[in-house]
Amino acid sequence: MNSQASDSNEEDFGVNSEEEEDEDDGGEEEDQGDIAGYYEGVASDVEQQGADSFDPEEYQFTCLTYKESQWVLTEEVNTVAAALKVLPAVAKLILVHFHWQVTQILDRYKSNSSLLLSDALVQPSSTCRSVTAPQSLQCGVCLQVVRRDSLLALPCQHSFCKACWEQHCTVLVKDGMGVGISCMAQDCSLQMPEDHVLPLLPAEELKDKYRRYLFRDYVESHFQLQLCPGADCPIVIKVQEPRARRVQCSRCSEVFCFKCRQMYHAPTDCATIRKWLTKCADDSETANYISAHTKDCPKCNICIEKNGGCNHMQCSKCKHDFCWIASRLRPERPSRNTSSTSRGGRITTNLCSWRLRRIQRIQEKIQERVMNNLGTWIDWQYLHNAAKLLAKCRYTLQYTYPYAYYMESGPRKKLFEYQQAQLEAEIENLSWKVERADTYERGVVGGEGELSASDRGDLENQMHIAEQRRRTLLKDFHDT
Repeated sequence: MNSQASDSNEEDFGVNSEEEEDEDDGGEEEDQGDIAGYYEGVASDVEQQGADSFDPEEYQFTCLTYKESQWVLTEEVNTVAAALKVLPAVAKLILVHFHWQVTQILDRYKSNSSLLLSDALVQPSSTCRSVTAPQSLQCGVCLQVVRRDSLLALPCQHSFCKACWEQHCTVLVKDGMGVGISCMAQDCSLQMPEDHVLPLLPAEELKDKYRRYLFRDYVESHFQLQLCPGADCPIVIKVQEPRARRVQCSRCSEVFCFKCRQMYHAPTDCATIRKWLTKCADDSETANYISAHTKDCPKCNICIEKNGGCNHMQCSKCKHDFCWIASRLRPERPSRNTSSTSRGGRITTNLCSWRLRRIQRIQEKIQERVMNNLGTWIDWQYLHNAAKLLAKCRYTLQYTYPYAYYMESGPRKKLFEYQQAQLEAEIENLSWKVERADTYERGVVGGEGELSASDRGDLENQMHIAEQRRRTLLKDFHDT
C-alpha cells in the first residue's frame, strides 16, 4: 500500500514541529507491540516474487492538512465559478450538490444552465420563480412592518426581516448545520450561500463554528475526500478513485475504510458489514457470548466453553479430541464441504478479536525480553514478524464470516467457503508454529531448549503460505 503523507502545518495544529517529531518517535516505540500496525513491515519480511508480489489491498491515497485541503477545494471552486459565471459561494453549493464532480457540472451547464442551477437549489425553478419583488413591507415570519432596507431576500424573492434571518441562521448553526441552511418560506428549498449567512451571525465564535461546519460538509460531500475519524484529527484523506479500501492517517495512525469510514472490513463490502453489525447489536449479550465462546462436542454434544489455549480440544466427558475450528480432528487440508454459514453463527468477530489480543500479548512478551536484556530486537525480529502476520491474517479472516453469511448459495459461495477453509487451516498452522517457536525461545533463555534452523525456516515458509492464501481470497472476492 502506497501513500503520500503531507507534513503537518504548525499554524493548523498549534504545536511546535520539534515536539511533533518527539511525539512521533515516542509513538513508534509504543506501537511496536500494537496490533494497529499489523500491516507495517510484514510484506518485506515475506519473500514475494513474480505474481506473488501482487497485493489486492494496494491503494493510492494522500494525507492532507487543513490548509492543503482548503487549497484543493478552493481550486475547484474557482474553476466552477469562472466557468458558470457565478459567485464562489454559489459555486460551492453547486459543487456540494453534485459531489464536487467538476466535469459533470461543466457538461450539464453546457446542455442546460438553468436546469443545473435549479437542481442545485441556488436558483428558483421556472415554475416557482417570483417575477416581481414584493410590495409589502411586512415580514413573512414575525408579521412586523419594517423598513424596506431591513427586508432581506434570496433569489426566490421571499422577503423577511433581518432579525428573523439572524435568528433562523443562529439556531441552525448552533444545531451543527453548515451547508443546508435554506429559505424560511414554506415549500421553498433555495439554499443560502455562505456570504449571506456569515453577516447574519452575531458572534465571531459562532462564525468560526459555521466555517468549521462548512469545511466538514464540503469534505464529506467530496467524492475524493474523507475526514479522518480519529478524535480531533484535522487530516483529510484524498484518493483518485473512491473505493472500499484501507487507508491510514499519517497523524493519528487511525486505520479505516475510505468509503464508509468504519473499521477496515475486507473482503466484506460496506453495506454488508453494516447489516452484520446491526444484526449483532440486536442479539442479546448472553447469546453473543455463547455463540463466541462455546461449541458442542461433535461426539456427545455436551456444551464446551473455550477460555484459552490452542484449538486442540478434548471433551471432559467423552475424552474426544477435536479441532475447535473444524469441530473434528485437525485436518491436514480442509475439505470443500465446510459450511461458513453454520460456522458464522459460532465464530464471530468477538472470538477473532480475542485471538488478536493473544497475538498482542506475544509481542508484549518480546518487548519485555528486549527490555530485560534477553537478546536484542534483531534476535526476536522473525518472531515479531510472524506474530504481526498472524494478526494480519486473523484480521482478514474475521471479516470473511459476514461475507459468507449473506452470500447467496451457488458455485461462487462454494469457492469462497473452500478458500476460507484453506485460509483457516493455514492460519492455525501458523498459530501453532508461532506458539511453538515462542516456547522454544523461552527454553533458550532458561537453557532448556533450542530452536533449530529448520524449524525457523519452516515458520517463515508457513508465513509465506498463509499470506498467499489471504491475498488469493482478497483478490478473488474483494472487488468492491
